[in-house]
Parts: sequence; structure tokens; C-alpha cells
Amino acid sequence: MDQQISVARLFMFLFPLIFLIGNLGQALVQYFGGKQIIERTLTLGEWQEFSLYLVFLIMPITFLGMIIAQMSQAAASAARIFEILDARSDVTDQPGAIPLPPVKGEVRFENVTFRYFGSGEAVLKDVSFEVKPGQTVALLGATGSGKTTIINLLPRFYDPTEGRITIDGHDLCDVTLESLRSQIGVVLQETTLFSGTIRDNIAFGKPEASMDEVIAAARAAAAHDFIMSFPQGYDTPVGERGTTLSGGQKQRIAIARALLLDPRILIPDEATSSVDTRTERLIQRALERLLKGRTSFVIARRLSTIRNADLVLVMDHGQIVERGKHDDLMARQGFYYNLYMSQFRRELPGETARLPEIISGDGRKRPVPVTDSGRG
Repeated sequence: MDQQISVARLFMFLFPLIFLIGNLGQALVQYFGGKQIIERTLTLGEWQEFSLYLVFLIMPITFLGMIIAQMSQAAASAARIFEILDARSDVTDQPGAIPLPPVKGEVRFENVTFRYFGSGEAVLKDVSFEVKPGQTVALLGATGSGKTTIINLLPRFYDPTEGRITIDGHDLCDVTLESLRSQIGVVLQETTLFSGTIRDNIAFGKPEASMDEVIAAARAAAAHDFIMSFPQGYDTPVGERGTTLSGGQKQRIAIARALLLDPRILIPDEATSSVDTRTERLIQRALERLLKGRTSFVIARRLSTIRNADLVLVMDHGQIVERGKHDDLMARQGFYYNLYMSQFRRELPGETARLPEIISGDGRKRPVPVTDSGRG
């Protein structure tokens, strides 16, 4: 706003001044030229020459004023852009950081507490758990309970405020970011594709991959058939951010990219709300192949994910309130049972589940309120 006000003031000063000079010059040329024409010491053609000279002089000055104003606007924009370009991430390689060797996928959170940007309220509070290689962890909880924070701490998008996170016994703060993130696969709902061919997008994390490897990954991700339906096949150009592909096609290419990279730790976003039923089924099958044999952290949105998970972590206000397998947690009929029934009641096949009850502050039981969407 300050820059816009400065530019506006500059315009208000320059343009009237420039036009004033131009008009004064034209008046002087007409006055002195008119006198000389009357006295027959100057012809009409010569007077016209002086008028044109004046126009040729004033026009560059006018454009100069516009250029100065544009330079002021450009300086304001450049300051904002360079502020972003010059920003340095708080998460960097520590002095003496070592490359992370090939991992098996054993993950430990040891008394991890995390606060965003040093704020007073902790998003995670003293979180501890252990995941064995190849296990799938389902994270369940209300919005703001800390599920996404756990996922963001694994690839070191942030560092824990307290405690530590280890993979195969290696503290994440002691290894290089490149070696860590190269062994973690992330499949997001909003897939990031780049301008280039489909083959280049699949091989983004492994550019040296052969064509046979790319095709094998695409087949496993249920993407090969739709890719071959294009006239150019794997050489089909993809617009920036995948604008030429549908949502389901982009997500399957992202799964193929992750399969080609073959990470030992995987963070998939299984949300498929924006695709049709058939595409959703294909994506789910591809995700199931992707999860096999890998340590996976999934924010649970489907019944199958929760039931098949080796470990369910129930989050509430940044803490793990319950943990275990689905059947064990359901048998306790505690926090998980109530959350599960309120969120997934409509998805239970052939089941008219009774509404769960929770204990209110006065000690009385009351049913969990369920909206039309099936969520409490």
C-alpha cells in the first residue's frame, strides 16, 4: 500500500509537470514563430518544423515519466520476490551431518514435542511410539489433533522442539536432508506434475530409470492403459501442474513415481473424493500395491485403511490417547470406538450400528451427535 501511494504521488507530480512544459513550449513556439511569420522572416513550413521538434522532445520525456513510475512498481514487487528467494529454511543440514544409509524402515518417536514457530501452544505433546519395518500406521483424530504434524516431521519439513525422531536408530537431525528425503515417498492428493512428458514425470525422482522400469511402475499403478490411449503414449506432453490430465490420472502418475523410486518409508494421502467410483477403485488397488513391504504413515479416511493397519494411533489435542489394532481398540469401547462409529457408521456394510455414547461433564451418558455426512 505504501509503495502504491508513493507511485500515485509520483504520477500526480510528473504528468502535470511534463504536459505543462509541453504546452508552454508550444505556446512559445506559436508566439515567436507567429511574430516572425507576420514579419516574413519565417515561413509557415519552417515554423511547422519547430513544432515537430518540440513534439519529438516532449514525447521521450513523457515516456520517461511512465518508465520511472513502472520502475517504482517493479522495485516494490522485486522487494517482495527477493524476500522470498533470499529466505533460508530453518531446517538445514547440521554441521557434520552424515548421509543416511539405506534404511529398513524402523521409525521411533521419543518424547517428541513440537511448537510451530516457537509459539507457546504445543501442537504435539510428549509423543512416543515405535513402528517396525513394513508396518502401516493409521493416524486418526479430529482436525488439529496433530496427525499432519507427525507426517511433516518425518521428512524434516520441521524439526521437533523437544525429543527426537530416529529411523533405524539414526537421529534425523544428524543426517543430510537429501539422503533422508530420497528414501521417503510422498503421494499427495494434490499431485505436483511438471511441464514435460509423462515419462519424465514418472521418472522425476529417478531420472536414470530405463523405459522398462517406467512402464513396470505405470502398470503397477494402473496407469499404463490410459497412458497408451494417448497418441504419443509415454511421450505425451503434460501441461504445467498436469493441466492436461484428470485428477485420477495425475494421482496414478504420482503413485507410479513413488513405485519407481521404491522408498522404504511412505506417506500416502489416500483421499479420492474428487474422482469417480471406478477411478477410486483403481487408485486404491495401486495404493495397496504401493504399501506392501513399506513402512507407511496414513491419515485414515477409509475403513479398509484402519482395519488393515498394523498400528492405529488415535490423536487428540496433540497427544496419543489410544493405540493398538482396530479390533483391540473397538473392544475397549473408548475414545477410538466413539470416533470410529461417528465417522464411519455410514460405511459399515450391512450394519445398523447403534449410536455410540460418550460421558458428558456431568457424568451422564449421551449419544454422539452425527451430522448428515455421517461425521460427529
